[in-house]
Amino acid sequence: MTRTIGECEAVESYDWDEKMGYLRRRMSLYYNDDYIAFLVKSVWKWETPVRIVDFGCGYGQLGFMMLPHLPEGSTYTGIDPGARQIGAAKELYAHLPWKAEFIRAELTDADLGSAFDVAVSHAVLMHRSDPLQLLAKMAESVKDGGTVICYEPHGCASMSSYYFDDVLSTEVMPLGPLQKLHEQDALRTGKDANIGMKLPVYFSQLGLRRIESRISDKVNYYDPAQDSEETRALFSNLQFECPGQEEDFIQALIERGLTQEEAERLYIAEDLLSQVNTPSIAFAHAPSMKITFGTVVR
Repeated sequence: MTRTIGECEAVESYDWDEKMGYLRRRMSLYYNDDYIAFLVKSVWKWETPVRIVDFGCGYGQLGFMMLPHLPEGSTYTGIDPGARQIGAAKELYAHLPWKAEFIRAELTDADLGSAFDVAVSHAVLMHRSDPLQLLAKMAESVKDGGTVICYEPHGCASMSSYYFDDVLSTEVMPLGPLQKLHEQDALRTGKDANIGMKLPVYFSQLGLRRIESRISDKVNYYDPAQDSEETRALFSNLQFECPGQEEDFIQALIERGLTQEEAERLYIAEDLLSQVNTPSIAFAHAPSMKITFGTVVR
């Protein structure tokens, strides 16, 4: 899956049905399995079965990652508006040992009551024009003393955490224009690619207590000397594509709030990045996903 520097802009409409393959490949890029085990056992300290509801579950990838570490008898309910996503999730979980249910519904409209122990979401809030409304719905779905957990990125932090061998980061990752781009997107649409760092504040505004936030310890390293299916897949997943026609690219960024000079700077950087990001160049990347959680107290 090729990428561009500005790809963190939130989608304008629900199109995740077309991104199943994207979701399957990307999940393993964000987290080490032993870190998820650490969170479950040493941070959240769940020792008895928990009922989890996943908002924007896709095909259940977050459950697939968390369930192996949960106490035996835990259950997983996924909610997603995508018909193909829900169908794929049901098919996948029919062959897995965990008790799971999947519901096709708009995330803020689902009638769930307040019976769950934990409400989770993964990279969903960044695509919502109503993130606080969805957070309130998540909190509403858990019982008193339950937990809300959101896994979200900070787009600029993620982009600043690339290193390409023998390439100056300032030439390929102009963070000033990129930060402005994300801020303008958020002001214009409400959809915020930098929402991960803001969630502790949002949790507090909604009245959650005992709020904490962690950062995933995953670092992806591509070594061109290691020619294997795994390294080839890693390169494919993190490859940056050519930005395309310069005039169209720059005009699109200007419409998103950048000046002509800023848009040109991003185009030059992205064009250079697509040239240096080749299978022969080693690179490392830390996605730095933020994992924020808090307790519902009624």
